[in-house]
Amino acid sequence: MKTIPLKTEKMNEVFNNFQKVFGGNLSMDAKEYILKLDGTLGKGLIKGITFKGGISYMEFDVEFSENLELVANSPKHTPICFAYCSQGQVTHSFGRNGEQQLLENFQTGILTSKTNQDNVLFFEKNVRLKMMFVMVLPVKRAESTTHLNKELQKLFFKNNVADNFAYVGSYNLKVADRVRQLNTIKEKGIARRLMIEGLVHLILALEIQQHSDDINKSELTESSLTSKEQEVIREMSLFINNYYEKNLSISYLCKKSGLSPSKLQEGFKLMHGTTVTDYIRDVRVKKAEDLIKNTDMNISEVVYSIGFISRSYFSKIFKAKYNCSPKEYKDKQKTFAVSA
Repeated sequence: MKTIPLKTEKMNEVFNNFQKVFGGNLSMDAKEYILKLDGTLGKGLIKGITFKGGISYMEFDVEFSENLELVANSPKHTPICFAYCSQGQVTHSFGRNGEQQLLENFQTGILTSKTNQDNVLFFEKNVRLKMMFVMVLPVKRAESTTHLNKELQKLFFKNNVADNFAYVGSYNLKVADRVRQLNTIKEKGIARRLMIEGLVHLILALEIQQHSDDINKSELTESSLTSKEQEVIREMSLFINNYYEKNLSISYLCKKSGLSPSKLQEGFKLMHGTTVTDYIRDVRVKKAEDLIKNTDMNISEVVYSIGFISRSYFSKIFKAKYNCSPKEYKDKQKTFAVSA
């Protein structure tokens, strides 16, 4: 087994250590570290970025060629770590001989620990792993974002003192959707950084809400779906986004997914907070807005290209979302283009 010790919370030192162990090509764009692995120990990507207020984000999309043990220890600070597994699984323990907690596909996890406590993460070889971590480091300086740190310390540190705490939450598809959005960002530089920061804060909020819901045993988070069925829901969501113009009836999606109508609806309610029909409609309207803004297609052409038949129905739901008719929206885009 390969063991990697980490005794720092500084992102540059973490990635320099990773590159030393794994090799690969390390680059940086707008302070985001990207390590591309293609060596004997593993293949894939490791990314990381630090924001103001003591918040850092790290993502693994790798397949290791041997069992790997990551031993993290922050001697000066005790960050609150929010974890989410999109694919595969990882095991955590406090110290090598501590009780193990398994974080599976689509599960959220929250970790805090005592000062100088080893946090051991075990990654299994030959298993594709997609996992993200949001680390919140307590900040002492007086700045606008310190309030968040203080609130999180109150929530997860008993009497403001860090202790060993490991929580593995319910299955959550909403986080998976936001992680997918992170991986579709094409922008570079400061625009990319701002987009990542916004989504990381949203992921953080979803993890905190999941923890609160689990404590209160909210019915909204209870689900009869298995991990495999939740993966199918995610695949169906991507399918709808890619083939929005098709006749996407419930029966068609059930046949394609192998899920019953009740399972399909439950999954979309869990992941998107809406019904399958409303999700399809929302995807189509968003695509229509993009076509109106960025192409020369007339409104009728847009309507038929996104899978709608009735122009009047499309105009009604478009106005409900954008507070103006499709024609008014198109006219505004022309005005903006001329003024620019």
